[in-house]
Amino acid sequence: MQTVKTISEWLLPCLILLFLLGAFCKKTDAYQAFLDGAKDSMTTIVNILPPVVGLMIAIAMLRGSGLLDFLCNLISPVTAFLGIPTETMPLALLRPISGSGGIAMLADILKTYGPDSLIGNVASVMAGSTETTFYTIAVYFGAVQVTDTRYAVKAALLADAAGILASVFVTRVFVGMG
Repeated sequence: MQTVKTISEWLLPCLILLFLLGAFCKKTDAYQAFLDGAKDSMTTIVNILPPVVGLMIAIAMLRGSGLLDFLCNLISPVTAFLGIPTETMPLALLRPISGSGGIAMLADILKTYGPDSLIGNVASVMAGSTETTFYTIAVYFGAVQVTDTRYAVKAALLADAAGILASVFVTRVFVGMG
């Protein structure tokens, strides 16, 4: 275990040194290359900021309006039939929109039901099995200024649904709580 800790402590400084050594061997101004990269990243930030702010506002409105609770109640017969704990549905609905909102919801579920409960286990696996779909699409498609997402949203949401169902199945099978 000490070996892993030592490697992790030295890995980043060694990588930086390796990059600087490579720049020196190629006779490249590493500092100027760093500044150019930082300047390019500012353009990316300007391109992705509006979609990210829009998503943050939408999440706040979704949670504050009570729509999230309404949607969970609306789909509860289907989730009950599929064996998905109703208490995990706010996480399932919020996670594709916001990573931080999903993590906050996960923390609330773990605080309320405990990390060793079926609900806590399902929620934990669900958080790790799904993606922040709309955020990711907003950032990556916004960065390259793509406006037509075509099939990306449908495929990503289908993958999220598969992750949600798999989290319930895997938890029940491997944790032995079902």
